[in-house]
Amino acid sequence: MGTFNSYDGTKLAFHGPSGSDPLICLPGGPMTASAYLAALPLDNLLRLDLRGTGESEEAPLETYRADRQVEDVEALRRHLGLEKIRLLGHSAGGSLAILYATRYPQHVEELVLIAPSPRVVGIDVTDDDRRTIAYSRSDEPWYPEAIKGFEQIWAGDATPEAFDTIAPFWRGRGADEVEDDHATNEVAAEQFYAEGALDPEATRAALKTLDVPTLLLFGEVDVAIPLNRAHEYAELLPHARLVIQAGAGHAPWLDDSEAFAGAVQRIP
Repeated sequence: MGTFNSYDGTKLAFHGPSGSDPLICLPGGPMTASAYLAALPLDNLLRLDLRGTGESEEAPLETYRADRQVEDVEALRRHLGLEKIRLLGHSAGGSLAILYATRYPQHVEELVLIAPSPRVVGIDVTDDDRRTIAYSRSDEPWYPEAIKGFEQIWAGDATPEAFDTIAPFWRGRGADEVEDDHATNEVAAEQFYAEGALDPEATRAALKTLDVPTLLLFGEVDVAIPLNRAHEYAELLPHARLVIQAGAGHAPWLDDSEAFAGAVQRIP
């Protein structure tokens, strides 16, 4: 583990090599400790614990906003002494990666977005979008119970218990249940997308001129961003390669590590 001081003096931690060509990984959640990304089947990974998560120090609430954490990524780049970085963002971490790339495009060598949240670019995922994916999994043994949670949510009763019930939908086809080691800073998570954190219109405009090789990888049965929205996302980036991993859910590396690694290693 290494540490560095960010722009405001907050001490942040990272895990992995700090050599000349790390793949810097930004976790999702939002605001989940990066430990779950240790399972990524990739070489030279450097996982950043976002402020207030994992081994990083807690910080003032207002600094947990996604747009403000961009400066933490920039502070890490400077600490590593790299002119350009390779950046991977998963889920909400994809929002942070996009915000960094549009603010500091001159410092990004390549961008890997794994099931990135569509919020940063203003793409709305509808209940009908998710129904299409959810109903396609009716042959799964856990489906009869899990779909009750979605029906409750779609009816407007989005309780924590309902979200617990739909948990199997996050996994890919045939995937075994895995232990949830996603330690999330819930207080910080509430601030990540706080008012003012995102400007989708400005971000979309900046992406039109982003001259960075980009991989967009989505799971075929990911209810977080169904396939129609994945294609919509890919159209916003002029140098993007879209990969849909067959049978995969929201963490596609857990469903087929070889397919996942092969796709990421073929960034244009």
